[in-house]
Amino acid sequence: MAITLNNGFQMPIIGLGVWRMEKKAIKDLIIESIKIGFRHFDCACIISFQNSLAFTNFDIVFTKCLMFCAADYKNEAEVGEALCEAIKTGLVKREELFITTKLWNTDHGHVVEACKKSLKKLQLDYLDLYLVHFPISIRHTGIGATGSPLDEDGVLDIETNISLETTWHAMEDLVSLGLVRSIGISNYDIFLTRDCLAHSKIKPAVNQIETHPYFQRESLVKFCQKHGICVTAHTPLGGADANTKRFGTVSCLDDPILKGIAEKYKKTAAQIVLRWGIQRNTLVIPKISKFERLKENFKVLEFELAKEDMDVIQAIDKNYRSNIQPAKFWGIDLYA
Repeated sequence: MAITLNNGFQMPIIGLGVWRMEKKAIKDLIIESIKIGFRHFDCACIISFQNSLAFTNFDIVFTKCLMFCAADYKNEAEVGEALCEAIKTGLVKREELFITTKLWNTDHGHVVEACKKSLKKLQLDYLDLYLVHFPISIRHTGIGATGSPLDEDGVLDIETNISLETTWHAMEDLVSLGLVRSIGISNYDIFLTRDCLAHSKIKPAVNQIETHPYFQRESLVKFCQKHGICVTAHTPLGGADANTKRFGTVSCLDDPILKGIAEKYKKTAAQIVLRWGIQRNTLVIPKISKFERLKENFKVLEFELAKEDMDVIQAIDKNYRSNIQPAKFWGIDLYA
């Protein structure tokens, strides 16, 4: 399946995220994913098929896809090597891929240079989608550097002389320069999304956020969709075991209600959660590190949840953020 973005380009509705993926495993995983039929990869990236289907507010077609890399994921070069090999060997054509990556917080004042550096690492001439990773600018430490510099008090060293409006207009320049087809935002709330719409010449095509059954963010999702912004769930499974280990958070995949629905459909809890995300018209980009999970995740296109089950899942929302916990690493709670 793919959603038609507000600029006419199509973006596969399910992809592969590579955050926290081991570098040595990336190449084999991407090559195998492309063989399966993936085309969208999130470094943030993805891959395509076709059969038409109508969804509320969006024009959707059946598409298999795969996602890759953000500059902060520190694996753009490895993704680039895999893509280059796949294209050169004829496994896939560039135009069949949907590649996404992101602008890191230290490069808000160097948008064009940062984008060009990502393109060089990915060995590509253009990106399908480029996102502002976080709505915050921090001290610049070099083009493409992906650290999070702290001040003398151990708090994130936030820049106050670069506005989000300035950053967005630089993102728009990327489209004019032909470096990027679509631009978008990530981790923006309703207020920041509204501001971006107000000062934009090119509207954001995507807002990539954390959203899953325990953190549904229905108001933000509906606001974005109302204004033609596609919502992508970067943590569609709630982070599962990885976030439990990293942040000490609880995984929605262990929820007895979700397990009960999974048993009803003879699917895994992860498949139920991904299907729920798709049926609420959001794109989902789960991180996958095991080959067997690739095929399993794409089987979510083969069944549909009944309305009563969608309603049951909607009722378990806990407004519970499981992924991005800035205070733990940056010494500041950006969501306070």
